[in-house]
Amino acid sequence: MNHLLTLADAVATHARLTPDKPAVRDSRRSLSYAQWHTRAQRLANGLLGLGLAKGDRVALLAYNCAEWMEIYAGLAAAGLVAVPINFRLTPPEIAYIVQHSEARAVIAQDELADRIDPVRSELPVPRDAYVAFGRDLPAGWRGYEALIEAASEAPPALEVHPADMSALMYTSGTTGKPKGAIRSHEGSALIALATALEMRFTRDDTALLVMPMCHANSLYFSQTFVHLGATCVIDDRRSFDPEALLATLSQQKVTFTSLVPTHYIMMLGLPADVKAKYDVSRVEKLMISSAPARRETKLAILEHFRNGRLYELYGSTEAGWVTLLRPDEQLDKLGSVGREWAGSGAIRLLDPDGNEVPDGQVGELFSRTAYVFDGYWKNPEKTAEAFRGDWCSVGDMARRDEQGYIHLVDRKSNMIISGGENVYPSEVEGVLGAHPKVKDVAVVGVPHDKWGEAVRAVVVLHQGAQATEAELMDWCRGRIAGYKRPQSVRFVADTEMPRTATGKILHRTLRDRMATA
Repeated sequence: MNHLLTLADAVATHARLTPDKPAVRDSRRSLSYAQWHTRAQRLANGLLGLGLAKGDRVALLAYNCAEWMEIYAGLAAAGLVAVPINFRLTPPEIAYIVQHSEARAVIAQDELADRIDPVRSELPVPRDAYVAFGRDLPAGWRGYEALIEAASEAPPALEVHPADMSALMYTSGTTGKPKGAIRSHEGSALIALATALEMRFTRDDTALLVMPMCHANSLYFSQTFVHLGATCVIDDRRSFDPEALLATLSQQKVTFTSLVPTHYIMMLGLPADVKAKYDVSRVEKLMISSAPARRETKLAILEHFRNGRLYELYGSTEAGWVTLLRPDEQLDKLGSVGREWAGSGAIRLLDPDGNEVPDGQVGELFSRTAYVFDGYWKNPEKTAEAFRGDWCSVGDMARRDEQGYIHLVDRKSNMIISGGENVYPSEVEGVLGAHPKVKDVAVVGVPHDKWGEAVRAVVVLHQGAQATEAELMDWCRGRIAGYKRPQSVRFVADTEMPRTATGKILHRTLRDRMATA
């Protein structure tokens, strides 16, 4: 049987070849490949010793830290499935994911245990399968280090196959409830190899992972460097610090990092004397993604990182990487997300009847990648909607120019991208719509210099009701994550809300109107 290496296999290989090489580090600790391999095997056996079995899901909740890499490899060795959860989510949002995934264990950072404790009685997790790491062990939680220390470092007595599930990545949909995208070990290995091939990474690279480790961006890129036997540095600061990032790039001799436009804008907006303090000459490759980037931003990146080559990609948790705008295309094809890249095969833009649209016309983007996801967990209807045969779509609309470059027109219908985070209007609308004074609400993104887009709620109140912007913004606190909450509220009359003939709110019309309001 053909066997593509899992993440655990890759770690084991480099533990034999280069045992002392730094594999992963953050500001607190550094692990060689040999140390990483030993701890991952111990973690695998420790979790299996709690009664977990191959295929069980394990929910993960933590800020960026080296433990993410350790846990991902340990779960792969045990045949367990990672369910990474965004640390920005509230307890009810976390509870939904743990319940829906039917997770049988939770591993959390000590500082985030209070996101789990209020909803523990609602979760399908056995009492002794809550594991915490960090300085202070929360009451009622098993110690992560104790679990590792007590376990064997021998490989678990089970086989993990390429088609087995490696991760269940929850990504919000336009219906408001997150969907669990099933990722296999095979898909993870193939996207890692395709990334290394397309971007010419080697074992001599050092990657800085800034995006959350619960996101596809950092997960997919990190696995590329592990398969190569390179080094990953994890930015473990609680919030983005542009000068600290420059310092890390310099001190850690980083050769690659992936950032959203907001990160670059903040970093390059620092005073010239501050930027001059840090040597970034080792940076060879830079990725920009998750939101449109302006010409002046790209020019500033190229001016500061003189030895760096800039790439821009488009992809999704489900399809993986789909298109790439290469360094020599950055300014000539501004506004495009590029063309197909290694592993993405081909792209089709289809009309509602499934016919390909001519160049220059808008259609729904479908791709056929070597590493496409295996459907949505417990959601056959949404899985069927995502595929036309072997072709996958996440609902993005795009057009192709005469040279084959893809231009996105509408980001996942009405999705808002604020600081690189995806915000789905329907989820925010559901929270605001539950306020007793709100008759109707629509949520749109409005331009923002720093975050790209800011979340704005447009509200119709019930007749005779009165409410303030602060009142409705406060209503959202504790109900949805901070990055999803509206940063502004506008009140309109019912007749001012743009609608279709069937009464559906026209988000695009409203968004255009709010952009200048």
